Amino acid sequence: MNLCDIKTVKQVMGMFHLTFRKEFGQNFLTDRSVVEDIADACCQDANSTILEIGPGMGTLTYELALRHKSVVALEIDRGLIPVLDYTLGEFDNVTVHNEDVMQADLEALLAPAFEDGPVSVCANLPYYITSPILMKLLECGLPFDYITVMIQKEVADRLCSPAGGKDYGAITAVLSYYGEAEKLFVVPADKFIPAPKVDSAVIRIRLYKERPYHPKDEALMFRTIKAAFAQRRKTLSNALSAGFSELTKDQINAVIADCGFEPTVRGERLDIAEFIQLSDKIGELLA
Repeated sequence: MNLCDIKTVKQVMGMFHLTFRKEFGQNFLTDRSVVEDIADACCQDANSTILEIGPGMGTLTYELALRHKSVVALEIDRGLIPVLDYTLGEFDNVTVHNEDVMQADLEALLAPAFEDGPVSVCANLPYYITSPILMKLLECGLPFDYITVMIQKEVADRLCSPAGGKDYGAITAVLSYYGEAEKLFVVPADKFIPAPKVDSAVIRIRLYKERPYHPKDEALMFRTIKAAFAQRRKTLSNALSAGFSELTKDQINAVIADCGFEPTVRGERLDIAEFIQLSDKIGELLA
């Protein structure tokens, strides 16, 4: 069954009396080479289990199941569950759960998979909830090898930007605490049905097995990053003064100087190691 063929997609949807659900950000790929490229890129270990988020009609799931030991798929749309039973019926290594990834207990769900080998994530993420899903995957503490996702190109550029780049932001800095992100390739809007208004891109995040960064207070590090980017056009001094009202402006300026930064530096110039240095110094004042 060619689930990248528009006629086939519409035929299957007709069989199950389905329509595209905008509230779930449903856009189905219609280019098999793109699907194959994503499946190839997500993980090189055939002994891996792949957590797929939002399998849709099973287009990517099919290719993942061919390449890996098992696939655990989470699909929020109840109407697609019988479709997936139909399109993936030939596989005995695919398990589909009718769950919202934002509500799912991933640790419990994937416990058997982690006991049996490595686990990676692969997904075509809805644009409207990309960041919350990524943050849940990063913050849940599970030892994923890779997270490979197709997202809005603009967001991909932001997540993969180096410190000081025009697209660098708070989420970029936070992501770099957990792993290294790279943009693999762009997917034009006309490769989907229905076609979105913007192009997409596929990124792969290699998660650190042992993080190279060790803040004294992780929560304070995140607070420092958030404060630095809350008022992007302001200097780091002004941004941190607004984010840490319990400290005086002179104290903030002293911390910035102690870290070796220029007085006029802006938050988007700092990489994750420098943010940790900064937050550790702030922590000494707050102690």
